[in-house]
Amino acid sequence: MKAAVIESVGKAVVAEVPDPTPGPREVVVEVAACGLCGTDLHILQGEFAPKLPIVPGHEFAGEVVGVGTGVTELSVGDRVAVDPSLYCHECRYCRTGHNNLCERWAAIGVTTAGGAAQFAVAPVANCVRLPEHVRTQDAALIEPLSCAVRGYDVLQSRLGAHVLIYGSGTMGLMMLELAKRTGAASVDMVDLNPTRLDTARRLGVSASAATPDELDRPQGWDLVIDATGNAAAIQDGLGRVAKAGTFLQFGVADYATRVEIDPYRIYNQEITITGSMAVLHSYERAAELFANGVLDPDVFISDRLPLDQYPQALDQFASGVGRKIVVVP
Repeated sequence: MKAAVIESVGKAVVAEVPDPTPGPREVVVEVAACGLCGTDLHILQGEFAPKLPIVPGHEFAGEVVGVGTGVTELSVGDRVAVDPSLYCHECRYCRTGHNNLCERWAAIGVTTAGGAAQFAVAPVANCVRLPEHVRTQDAALIEPLSCAVRGYDVLQSRLGAHVLIYGSGTMGLMMLELAKRTGAASVDMVDLNPTRLDTARRLGVSASAATPDELDRPQGWDLVIDATGNAAAIQDGLGRVAKAGTFLQFGVADYATRVEIDPYRIYNQEITITGSMAVLHSYERAAELFANGVLDPDVFISDRLPLDQYPQALDQFASGVGRKIVVVP
């Protein structure tokens, strides 16, 4: 089959690889679409994935075309979205409900072959059947939405909060949509990319600007969310949290990223700094929200490119052009 392969640091190609074979409790999915994510860029940089080469792609959906001998829950022809998370279910973190912090954490498309290919293997337990009205090629959005749902689990957002989001890419826009639906009093967004802010305004952001200095909230924001992973944005955001407020590190930063904190201010103003890592008990909820129209796929997916153009798609994503980019095998 044809697949994208990150062969070595900085090098992605499209090549022929062996067709996958399901284990007893696995299925083979013919991929309808696979989204690109910042994690894919980190893998390209030599981070996250324990070894290369790897077939990337952890945001995907498609049709079941093969089932293992022990699979009874799904049949050939079922359309599914796939949670890429692979947990050991044995370590302390799994046993205490923090599976996303698993000591043996793994994921389809990060540590095992993923969905940037014609076919991919997934455990049957990781597959969510799609309702008839959901287009399979749109359901690649469910995985990033499940990360956003996890982010709001961590935030424990309260009604009437004023929210500031750094970054109006796909993830920032998803956080915007969820903030609107969790009772935020206002949701403001900052981004240096004016085109992306146009989309935020289209989705109903309260205010938008290139910097919070242009926004009118001198007391700060109750919830500040970084969806960029950029050191300058993170540093600025930490200083924008209102008293008794919360800063959420949601964007994926490079390993070497460092910022400064003010311990006395954290103490004196009771500021919470927290993070949200991937997916945790949120994939099925995201699938239900998606099926109920929480996102408009035609707004969120800006580019649908053939799998043959995967290296070019990575370059486009890295340049910040567009919103969600998906490849179609």
